[in-house]
Amino acid sequence: MKLKIYKTYILKSYLYYFLIVSLIFTLLSFFLNILEEIAFFEKYEVGLYYPIFLTLLNTPSILFEIFPFIFLIASQLFFVKFRENEELNLLKVTGIDNFSLIRLLVYLTLVMGIIITVLFYSFSSNLKHNYLLIKNKFTDDKKYLAAINDNGLWIKDEIEGNIYVINADEFEKNKLKNITINQLDSNFNLKSIIISKQADIENKEWKLEKVRIFFDNGKKEILENLIINTNFNREKLNSIFSNLTSLNLLQLINLSEDYKKLGLSSTEIKSHLYKLYSLPILISIMATIGSILVLSFDYKRSKFFNLSLGILSSVIIYYINYFFNLLGITEKTSIVLSICSPLIILILFCFILLVRINEK
Repeated sequence: MKLKIYKTYILKSYLYYFLIVSLIFTLLSFFLNILEEIAFFEKYEVGLYYPIFLTLLNTPSILFEIFPFIFLIASQLFFVKFRENEELNLLKVTGIDNFSLIRLLVYLTLVMGIIITVLFYSFSSNLKHNYLLIKNKFTDDKKYLAAINDNGLWIKDEIEGNIYVINADEFEKNKLKNITINQLDSNFNLKSIIISKQADIENKEWKLEKVRIFFDNGKKEILENLIINTNFNREKLNSIFSNLTSLNLLQLINLSEDYKKLGLSSTEIKSHLYKLYSLPILISIMATIGSILVLSFDYKRSKFFNLSLGILSSVIIYYINYFFNLLGITEKTSIVLSICSPLIILILFCFILLVRINEK
């Protein structure tokens, strides 16, 4: 019974520091993001409503990205407090040594990581989606839409008084294949249907090959080549689906399948998905590292020293993850290896130091 009471106390204490650190980072994210939004809206007369509202929508997504570092710092504060109050020695008397305490926190953070990945990420991605929809209304690209589904790539474009509804079966490198372009006037009356075998879309002047044009008056024209002006090129089409943080897990899985059907590379989507799958493990590792950083040094060291070491470690870990992730996205190595390698390195680091810490 006494052991259960201590475990409850430990869990409540850790959750307290987690919430405090999360609140601090939430406020920091809010104030930093609102400055960016104010700068964006300075040319629009919208007052403070839109900057504040959009910042509220975007902050959870920012917070999700820094959760691993929040757990690291929360673990540091937790152990600093326990060390200063001599509670670590008291716990040893009850049978809870340093290793058992860290193991308890690993279980807790693993569960919290799963909850954050499944529930909080769905919440933040939904808000991010609404954030992008609202902000898109104030950009020059608001008339231009693109989507991928089971029927291929769909584009809605407006240029030179014409509306183009474009469908293509495949998108490979800088080529669209099996294209159908419905040309409409500003009142959405059909003017012509353009069918092409493929188009070079490296630039915004698309070069169509083997073209058939069907006009609204019944006439038909066959051309070997045709150039049309659009607001899209290869780079823009590749980037238009790049904000994966606005999609929940199910949407990401479906999008990956749609990319395969269209012949698009789903490497970035897979990388993002695997990072989400591995996030609970990373969070537990970061909590362990935070614990190790405090317990590995003399308790007389200042809190500032411990927190500075934690921030430095966070930066190093971030760039290690970034480096391996870049290798995966550029297909220098497999996606699974690029996600697992930094985790394995960090786990080995933790195991080596945990043996030493448990002897203290």
